[in-house]
Amino acid sequence: MTKRLTEVAKKAGVSEATVSRVLNGRDGVSEATRTAVLTALDVLGYERPTKLRGERARLVGLVLPELQNPIFPALAEVVTGTLAQRGYTPALCARTIGGVSEMDYVEMLLDHQVSGVIFAGGSYALADARHDHYRRLTDRGLPVVLVNAGVDELGFPRVSTDDAVAVEQAYGHLRSLGHERIGMVLGPEGHVPSRRKLDAMIQAAGWGAADAECVERSSFSMEGARVAATKLVERGVTGIICASDVLALGTIRAARRLGRSVPADVSVVGFDDSAFMTCTDPPLTTVRQPIETMGQAAVDLLVTQIEGAGVLHDELLFEPELVVRGSTAPAPGR
Repeated sequence: MTKRLTEVAKKAGVSEATVSRVLNGRDGVSEATRTAVLTALDVLGYERPTKLRGERARLVGLVLPELQNPIFPALAEVVTGTLAQRGYTPALCARTIGGVSEMDYVEMLLDHQVSGVIFAGGSYALADARHDHYRRLTDRGLPVVLVNAGVDELGFPRVSTDDAVAVEQAYGHLRSLGHERIGMVLGPEGHVPSRRKLDAMIQAAGWGAADAECVERSSFSMEGARVAATKLVERGVTGIICASDVLALGTIRAARRLGRSVPADVSVVGFDDSAFMTCTDPPLTTVRQPIETMGQAAVDLLVTQIEGAGVLHDELLFEPELVVRGSTAPAPGR
């Protein structure tokens, strides 16, 4: 008990006596101090006293699929900073292979009486994944915001990059360079943002059934992309649009292993414009997601719900930007 008092007092920046008064429900403590103590208790993983458990903490969960892809740490930086400015304490939950699952994180966040949760790249984006844990959040009436497209039936507010515009920009760029045989490396079959990108490509390029061989699916890894892109290059594709920068880097590796040059033989376009894409060889042409604007919008939507000002169920679409670098060039022979 003494150790707990010491740790909570240090975290909240108050005396141990103040912590004791808050935990015992005594008077003489300001609301701001009381909130700071309870938040510190939550962040440190200590259970609140029974009589205080009915109140939600000013704690917000941010659940990410990984931290290896630079786009997710970039989003985390924006979201956590914006939450802190709004007076909330972020709790970062990043999944790992064989580690804590998204479902487990949801249970942990509920146990800590969080005020709300922001998800990015979760199983909500996979049509064939389990979504039971999201419905638990709905049943609890907990404010939730999703970053980028997910299955429609969940009904949560969404902040998304406009996938259709992203593909139109990438396809238009490759066509302007004279590429006629253009392919795509996308995420898994049930991945909703990848479905949107494919639908946009069908519209932009006028694809039919015969063009199915121009599309390959992959896990969001460089190894998976290398296998997928190898098939496209062997089929004579000279321009490849990828659903992420990580997939684009795997595609460049595949082309080189086949003895092709990027961009002289194969042009590659990524998606995200995550950190260090200017430092790759060649620097990556990619479609930039407006991560800063989207992260701030996600926090605004969540705080609006927390403060009881209503829920916007519409999806907010943000326009991406094509960033042309060295991984694209005129088609061979042009």
